[in-house]
Amino acid sequence: MYFERAHISDGELLAFYKALLYPRLVEEKMLLLLRQGKVSKWFSGIGQEAIAVGATLALDNDEWILPLHRNLGVFTARQMPLQQLFHQWQGSPLGFSKGRERSFHFGSRQHHICGMISHLGPQLSIADGISLAHKLKKEDKVSLAFTGEGGTSEGEFHEALNVAAVWDLPVIFLIENNGYGLSTPVEEQYRCEQLVQRAAGYGMRGMRINGNNLLEVYHAIKEAKRHALHEQQPVLIEAMTFRMRGHEEASGTKYVPPALLEEWARQDPIQHFEGFLQFLQLINEEGIHDIREALKHEIDREINTALAEVSPPVSEADELKDIYAPAPSPIPPVAGAATHDKRFIDAISEGLDQAMVQYPNLILMGQDIAEYGGAFKITDGFVARYGKERVRNTPLCESAIVGAGLGLSLMGYKSMVEMQFADFVTCGFNQIVNNLAKIHYRWGQTADVVVRLPAGAGVGAGPFHSQSNEAWFTHVPGLKIVYPATPADAKGLLLAAFADPNPVLYFEHKALYRSISGPVPEAPYTIEIGKANLIQTGDDISIITYGAGVHWALEYSKQHPQLSIHILDLRTLLPLDYEAIREAVTATGKVLILHEDTLTGGLGGEISAWIAEHCFALLDAPVMRCAGLDTPVPFAASLEKNFLAKTRMHQYIEQLANY
Repeated sequence: MYFERAHISDGELLAFYKALLYPRLVEEKMLLLLRQGKVSKWFSGIGQEAIAVGATLALDNDEWILPLHRNLGVFTARQMPLQQLFHQWQGSPLGFSKGRERSFHFGSRQHHICGMISHLGPQLSIADGISLAHKLKKEDKVSLAFTGEGGTSEGEFHEALNVAAVWDLPVIFLIENNGYGLSTPVEEQYRCEQLVQRAAGYGMRGMRINGNNLLEVYHAIKEAKRHALHEQQPVLIEAMTFRMRGHEEASGTKYVPPALLEEWARQDPIQHFEGFLQFLQLINEEGIHDIREALKHEIDREINTALAEVSPPVSEADELKDIYAPAPSPIPPVAGAATHDKRFIDAISEGLDQAMVQYPNLILMGQDIAEYGGAFKITDGFVARYGKERVRNTPLCESAIVGAGLGLSLMGYKSMVEMQFADFVTCGFNQIVNNLAKIHYRWGQTADVVVRLPAGAGVGAGPFHSQSNEAWFTHVPGLKIVYPATPADAKGLLLAAFADPNPVLYFEHKALYRSISGPVPEAPYTIEIGKANLIQTGDDISIITYGAGVHWALEYSKQHPQLSIHILDLRTLLPLDYEAIREAVTATGKVLILHEDTLTGGLGGEISAWIAEHCFALLDAPVMRCAGLDTPVPFAASLEKNFLAKTRMHQYIEQLANY
């Protein structure tokens, strides 16, 4: 193995050696503790340390790294305290994730490390968002995202590389090609001879390196950073290495030919670097022994201290508190302030426009939202006012753009991602429910991202442009979900969503865009997320609803003046306003839950269960649900009308009234 020293001093070479050796010795200690039952699981990076250490040493300490399971060297080279790392591996509340995550599924803002999720690919597009922020700030910084050769098979790999290339982002994508994805060998992962060949397809530079050569990794990352910043382009690096132990310790390596393990054992990065230092006469066998013993003593001291510490008791209140970051108090409209009549769609556009003024760090992203103004023209004219840096057309890649939004959040930016139709959110589902929703609970990082979703039927758009899919997300702790029904609420809730540092899904019903108008305060204001709106009081029947259902209920009430109908607009679907729901039950004792979404699995089931559990004594009749048919949304007007819950309201209300 040839080592190119270049301009690295003797002292730096010895420091590099300690940085390379340290994670190996930590791992050896962890494997011992694993056998003793003091840690529950371990993903070994033995034999791959040169990649993590070399890459980290080549970057500035304030440049973000997005590592994977086997990159202990990233954490140690960034000098994260071993004592706290060990608590992390134990699942102790004293760890970086307070016991909520395993092994390396955590991050640290202080150390500019973003924690992975088990799905492997999503961290790549987070790196896009980080580098976009550097680019917007005119900072000469890169981000670096790790992936394995198996991860390159995921769609997120393509999306992230394509976005980085199209947007000219200084991102380094580093593939650790260690031969196996769990037990699947590379010949079952891809057909190209080398993964680095894929770089040409994205118009970016590609480099293939020996991942077991510490200095080759170091110089390659330095060169990749120089190129990325000078050319304002991403770089793809394929680092060849091998996984010497099981995917995790319990899985073993029986599927690996013994000769292959022997071949790669002879390429051990630490042994070769020790030989290089001995060749330079910077160290001898005694010096190697002394360094190893000193590091082992340091490791033992840190681990023993951690083992002696007593973890605090579990607190249900703390667990629930950390689901969300604190949100600012609402800013209601000034009493008597000027209002103007606005259509629903114009109220959204005005709220978005005022948010762009209020938050200079707000970035809008979506398909066709720039010069074209979006599919519904909500951002028409925004490019002229705010420029293409802040109003960004995206490729067709919902997942990568949501991930980029999270990356922007790591850098202190706010972002809005527009789904052209709510139906298309399926392509970004993983990022929303596993990255955005969980990140604050996992390691205290906010996801300051608003996802706008034009939803709903009634416009003859068929099964893939008409869904009401809000219930998919109400099961996900960490998200906030709003669904306005009036122009005033549309603006106030949108501005509240931007003020809130948590991820907010903002559903807007397409059928309301141009059919509903109402008074909207001119000045910016916010409506409290999590607070329902009492539309009208009544004594006979309570209708609990949201979105288009509010207008169905109002229309029905006007057509049937003999009934006194209490109408509650939930406005926020997560978190729910349970106190308002209780008051609606108390008002009449008869409850109809009305929503456009299909009946089975709809939000009405959760609300009715809560009422049955907490308000049973207040009921004078069974809680009833009126919802869409359990079918996809059909295209033909007669079929779509039959699908909608509005067509069945009367029979449910009559049944309740006569109970």
